[in-house]
Order: sequence, then C-alpha cells, then structure tokens
Amino acid sequence: MRFSKDYLYQQSQELLEQLIRIPSFSKEEDKTAAAIELFFKKHTVETNREGNNVWVISKFYDSSKPTILLNSHHDTVKPNPAYTRDPFSPTLEDGKLYGLGSNDAGGPLVSLIATFLYFYDQENLSFNLVLAATAEEEISGFNGIESVWSFLPKIDCAIVGEPTLTDIAIAEKGLLVIDCISKGKAGHAAREEGVNAIYESLKDIEWFKNYQFEKVSPLLGKIKMSVTMIDAGMAHNQVPSECKFTVDVRITDLYSVEAVLETIERNVLCQVKARSLRLRSSGIAESHFLIQSAKKLGKKLTGSPTTSDQALIPVSSIKMGPGDSARSHSADEFIFVSEIKLGIDAYINLLQEISLL
Repeated sequence: MRFSKDYLYQQSQELLEQLIRIPSFSKEEDKTAAAIELFFKKHTVETNREGNNVWVISKFYDSSKPTILLNSHHDTVKPNPAYTRDPFSPTLEDGKLYGLGSNDAGGPLVSLIATFLYFYDQENLSFNLVLAATAEEEISGFNGIESVWSFLPKIDCAIVGEPTLTDIAIAEKGLLVIDCISKGKAGHAAREEGVNAIYESLKDIEWFKNYQFEKVSPLLGKIKMSVTMIDAGMAHNQVPSECKFTVDVRITDLYSVEAVLETIERNVLCQVKARSLRLRSSGIAESHFLIQSAKKLGKKLTGSPTTSDQALIPVSSIKMGPGDSARSHSADEFIFVSEIKLGIDAYINLLQEISLL
C-alpha cells in the first residue's frame, strides 16, 4: 500500500505524541520499543527486535543493491530541572509540540519512520532501506546500535536522524571522556604539612584549559578540552591527598582517539584513565552518492560538534534531521510541527535524488 505524504505527516505527529507520553530514559526504553513495533504492525510491516532496538527492512530487499540505514534513537535524557511543563504531556501551542524527546530525537525518528513507509513497497528502487530505532544513544551504551549491527543486512551507508535543521553534517566530532587523579599527601590544614592535591591538580587543569592541538579541521575546527567535574577533600581542616577531575574532549577528524590520549598522557602529571575509545570522529567522502545527492538539492553541508550514534556506525554516514540541536536537553523541549513535515520531505527528496543517480 502506498502512503500519501499527508497521511504520513499526520501519522508522524500522532506517533511522536505517543512516544512523548511514554518515559524512555536510557536502558528503560522497552515501552517505546513496543509502541514503535505496534506502529509498524499497524502498517503491515514485519518487525525485528533485539533488546530495546527495533528494525525493519524494505519489502523488496535485494542483496545485489546497496543498503542505506535510516537510524535514530528513542531514548531520552531525564528532564531538565528547569522544566515548567509536564515533560510527558505532549502539548501543541503556536505550532510547537512540547514534550521530552520531541526534538532529540523524536522528530527525526518519526520523520525517518515516515520516510521508510513512503518507500517501503516501491519495487524498482536502486537501493534497499533498513530502518533501526535504537536504544541507549544518550549514554553511548553498549545495548544500542552496536548490539544489533551483526543482525542487520550488510549496510553500505547510513543517514542518522538528529536535529540539524535538516542541514547535513558530513563530519562529527568524536568524544573522549577521561578521569584524572592528582595525588598529594594528607596533612592538617592548620599546619605547614602535607601536599595539597587540589593545588597539584591546578597545574594539569591549566594545561587542559590552554593547550592547543596543532591541526585545525576545516569542518570541525579545533579539538576542545573541557574540565567538567571535580571532587576532592573529606573535611575542611584536612589537606586532601587526592583530587579527582573529569575532562570532556571533543576530537576532530584529523586525529585518532589514541593520538589525542597519548598527547594528554605525555603532558600532564596526573593519572589518566579513558572511559572508552569507541566514540570516534566520523565523516564521509565528498564523492559519496549521499553527498552528491545533497549537493544537487542545494543542502547546506556542515560539521557537527556533538556526538551521536554516528560515532558507532562503521560505514560512511551523514547526520540530518528536523529540529534544532540547540533545543536538545533543554527545559520545555519542543519541535515545530512544520519541522516534522519539512524533515519528511527532506529525507524523501534526498532518497529520490539518489535513485536518479
């Protein structure tokens, strides 16, 4: 059955409102996964599920054709403390649909689902489509896209749904989170004794603040390092023997995670431990058919400073979707209903342009 765009616009809004009503914090997405499964079954599409990940495959799948993955996530962060609305009550005001996860990444997700349905039973496409609605993106968890990759058909490239104002991010910064420990020696604060670990840490914190990596990416700019958490001391009258702090490092396409970590270890005195080396910077060749199609449509090509599941997808990919990244994780999160329609149109137009190549 061929679905009209008007029908898909309506269904997308209704699905998004349904998803907003269901709490789906990372690792707790089972109920939104069930809702997505039910939505596809209502539209006579066979579903696959592993954990809280749901995926579907185009009706006339042909292994001789390239396969494009449409991917977005259905988990959310917890509500910002500054919320003035019920985060789980979808409310439409002045063309804005309010609710937790409406912008990140409910809007992109339902737009990709609508796009998949639009092409689902088209028989003579030059490509296959697989759509995966995945879990744990907000925490870069191990039970999301990585956990189902081996279950999917062979994927040639991917469109990752995130709020980008439907601009296309052709490169994305990677993320390295490191936990640091500066050592000192305990002593009484009233006497000239001990070595204050907080003061020791300041030398390294200053280095993180001021150090500049030599290479600057044309798309992603500089590597950015930010000290974001610090913990030290047990009592006001005790010189602390240990100071722990955390550093958020956003890595560009010109450096590997390992090279950045090695530079840090070579320059600081504190103990350094990386939480993960998985979240690498990603990009796509300018000659790729996704980019050639985007250029023909006059799409704006950008670099993205934020990290998504794109970092965990081991094929060429772009990041694109309705909504605005600036609204993500904000209080009273919203997306314009008109943006969802624009998102569906943008995805469909991109795939139609690919079919003409």
